[in-house]
Amino acid sequence: MSQKDKGLHPKNKFNTAYDFDDLIIKNPALKEFVAENKYGSITIDFSNPIAVKELNKALLFTFDKIALWNFPDKNLCPPIPGRLDYIHHLADLLSTEEEKEKAIKILDIGTGATCIYPLLGVAVHNWNFVGVDIDLDSLDTAQDIIDDNDLDAHIKLRQQLDENQILKGILEDDDSFAAVMCNPPFYKSAEEAQGANKRKNKNLGNSAVRNFSGNNNELWYVGGEKAFLHNYLYESSLYKDKSTWFTSLVSKKENVESMEKSSKKLGATAFKVIPMRQGNKVTRIVCWKY
Repeated sequence: MSQKDKGLHPKNKFNTAYDFDDLIIKNPALKEFVAENKYGSITIDFSNPIAVKELNKALLFTFDKIALWNFPDKNLCPPIPGRLDYIHHLADLLSTEEEKEKAIKILDIGTGATCIYPLLGVAVHNWNFVGVDIDLDSLDTAQDIIDDNDLDAHIKLRQQLDENQILKGILEDDDSFAAVMCNPPFYKSAEEAQGANKRKNKNLGNSAVRNFSGNNNELWYVGGEKAFLHNYLYESSLYKDKSTWFTSLVSKKENVESMEKSSKKLGATAFKVIPMRQGNKVTRIVCWKY
């Protein structure tokens, strides 16, 4: 296949065109969705959520430590290449710290039913994780995935019982993390999330099939991304000794400036923005420490 740079991290194994023959070997269920498009390229229909899910399963199964990954269709199917980029950039961030000499432990806020960041962090770097979520069903599914892949020694789960809290209520006295990571909800309400879904389907030329799923806590938070991020930022200042770095994906560029100003007021000693790109999609990781 022709090699095509997708703009991912240089170490990202999915930075070139997919080898669908190899991916079908990894996940035979992908085969029925692979076909030649009108441009003569071998690909899948990215507006079909089942096809997208089987593709991402195949990508994940290219890692030796991951053999099973089952979760309900109602949950978001994370794009593996983009999620892997966060892991690689986090590794770069930690490579200059004393943590590189120790066993790295990461706190994943909103780990979700797919448990994707812990899976990738273990598969690529052999890190240890604590994954947190507010939804008990998601945690049950994530625990099944952990058990299926015999990763209980590396990944522990905790439930956040208060939807208004992010770090409060889940941190324990003896916790010490190299970094906290987070992929926050983008939208302010279920209605806003549904509207974005309709626009995305229209852009894909598909008005009938949802091209992504997601339950409420995955997609929206009262006040939207900005409210979530500033709550997270404030709570990080209350637990500054619990992690060397606090980080989050930020989809809206305009939220970065207000975060930087607030971080200084809260006593942060460093604030970094790491740009990320996958195809035409541009996002960023915001990082701060005390």
